[in-house]
Amino acid sequence: MDENWETQLQSIWQKLGTITNEVFIQQIKDHVLLLSDSQGIAEFEVACAFDSTGHEEEAEPLYRTALDLGLSGLRRRRARIQLASTLRNNGKIEESIDILREEKENYSDELNDAVDSFLALSLSSAGEYREALSLALKAISKHLPRYNNSLNRYAENL
Repeated sequence: MDENWETQLQSIWQKLGTITNEVFIQQIKDHVLLLSDSQGIAEFEVACAFDSTGHEEEAEPLYRTALDLGLSGLRRRRARIQLASTLRNNGKIEESIDILREEKENYSDELNDAVDSFLALSLSSAGEYREALSLALKAISKHLPRYNNSLNRYAENL
């Protein structure tokens, strides 16, 4: 995999919504065939294509395979977040919560707020509204131009 491959991948992703979902998925599938040594990345990108076009049932096993194949780095974290979101959409809320809690506890990077946001969605789906609201408020409090500390304290009190 090289920088040119990534650039071409991004150009395909930019077409999402401007071409049919079927054509988009096929273009992603064709593009990942160019990967000879990164089957985990290939599975992940195809999972993303299915997921982004509303085919969560097809995406779920692909995310799992990508992770089983040792997907690493930022794509691994994205795969875990996206798998958890897909699981929530597929009615597997507890597994979604478990994955996101594990991510929150064991990893930290620029996707921390995404983990919290998707965990909030899953908690809300499970009826845990106070914890969900607290997580969501904490996540957005970091990005506000004002009231950061106040909002964070309110979130803590929930």
